[in-house]
Amino acid sequence: MIAVVQRVSEATLRIENSIYSQIQTGFLVLLGIHENDEIDDVNYLAQKIVGLRIFSDEEGKMNWDLQQVQGNILLVSQFTLHANTKKGNRPSFIEAARPEKAIPLYEKMIDILEEKSGKPIQTGQFGADMQITLVNDGPVTIIIDSKNP
Repeated sequence: MIAVVQRVSEATLRIENSIYSQIQTGFLVLLGIHENDEIDDVNYLAQKIVGLRIFSDEEGKMNWDLQQVQGNILLVSQFTLHANTKKGNRPSFIEAARPEKAIPLYEKMIDILEEKSGKPIQTGQFGADMQITLVNDGPVTIIIDSKNP
């Protein structure tokens, strides 16, 4: 399971030109679920995401976590994070989890992030065509792979 975590000052997700969800200060998390992922991968990533200390403290050092800045999370499933581009120019997505496996893990990630952060998690809509606008603050982007702890 791969998470691309972007520190944002704002992020808005639209479906069919209507705002579906949005956050101010926090994380936009793009989540790629692999066919071999299990609940342990969800638990590992959720703990890492909520604990990331990548917000600036009063001295300008990346020292504060999501709770210290009262930040929010926008979580978006993105199967393309598991694209295989080794052969040719057309990516293969064969390693991305099928919906019957990915949806329960995505929903479990929402539940665990809500529990650990103490806040509701904003989401995309699984399988929908979504447009995301964001202001990457820093810019700060962190990639976390549960298979490479």
